[in-house]
Amino acid sequence: MTRVLVAYASAYGSVEEVARYVGAVMRDREAECDVVTARDRGELEGYDLVVLGTGLYMARVHRDARRFLCTHHEELEHVPFAVFGMGPLSGDHDEREKVRPQLDRALTRFPAIHPIATEIFGGVIDPERMPFPFSRMPAGDHRDWDEILEFALSLSAKIPIAA
Repeated sequence: MTRVLVAYASAYGSVEEVARYVGAVMRDREAECDVVTARDRGELEGYDLVVLGTGLYMARVHRDARRFLCTHHEELEHVPFAVFGMGPLSGDHDEREKVRPQLDRALTRFPAIHPIATEIFGGVIDPERMPFPFSRMPAGDHRDWDEILEFALSLSAKIPIAA
């Protein structure tokens, strides 16, 4: 059976929700899938695909995602790897592309890692869960679940799913 790891770095929970959804899609495609925080992941041995999800905050990826990449970059050179970032406060394609350099910058520190997929999704503002001054922002969920489903399905198409 194909084994997939979905590791996530999430400050307020929306990246975790997407990571769990991606994991569920992979399970529906007959893969064995572990969904864990990037902070808690030990070794990557035995996985046929590793997916890292991260929030994009103040022009950087979440610190746990940076640590995950630093810790596992040599392992990620030898296993199919995909990454998604969340953060733009709009579902607009142009707005998502404006933050893509934040994710690209984190990945360029490890030139031997070649992701099979890199995607940016809209972020979530939940003022009740956020500190000031973000707690003053209007609430909004800018995730496009159809795009997230398409991303997850594209991953399963890029690796062999063995029963």
